[in-house]
Amino acid sequence: MKINSYIDHTALKPTTTERDIINLCNEAKQNQFYSVCISSCYVPLAKQLVSKSSVKVCATVGFPLGSASTQAKVAEAKQAVNDGADEIDMVINIGYLKSKNHVAVFKDISDVKSAIGKIPLKVILEISELSKNEIIKACEICMDANVDFIKTSTGFSKGGATLTAVKIIRKTVRNSAKIKASGGIQDFETAVKYIDAGANRIGTSSGIAILSGELSTQDY
Repeated sequence: MKINSYIDHTALKPTTTERDIINLCNEAKQNQFYSVCISSCYVPLAKQLVSKSSVKVCATVGFPLGSASTQAKVAEAKQAVNDGADEIDMVINIGYLKSKNHVAVFKDISDVKSAIGKIPLKVILEISELSKNEIIKACEICMDANVDFIKTSTGFSKGGATLTAVKIIRKTVRNSAKIKASGGIQDFETAVKYIDAGANRIGTSSGIAILSGELSTQDY
């Protein structure tokens, strides 16, 4: 399998312009990336741009802090789906998790999952802010909420994905959820290491750079 089919081609900076989204979508189509991952406000534009291709539109919800109210996250997710989003990446409420208010964490996730139905839901843990035990607990809550993917990071905190965290997540969820490694993955060799560790998807703004290294190996 080609590595391009693992990549969510990403543009989530607060300064991202409409021209940036147009370029992102064109690159995704040219390189046959799995999806474009964008802020929810740009879903209508992106959907129009990729409509005649296999590229999917992935929208972030409660991004990047995760501290919006559950009702706000639900509303944002519903609007994104109505606008054409094929997948939703929502940020877990890190404060609730650290407060050990696991019921609130579960409700936050499950309410969004219920609101979007069969649309795949990825839940972002922000692993750089969590202990190993908190990562495991978050994964258990995500499994209870029937999420489709667990995602490592927003890319906006003090650290991104780590191989150790991906291995912890894989060991915890086994085959109950897929894994998206995101944050700091910028070259082909690193991307392959994450896939080998158990990642099913790679979130990166460096998709073109990753592909440029593909000529050196035929593994993916």
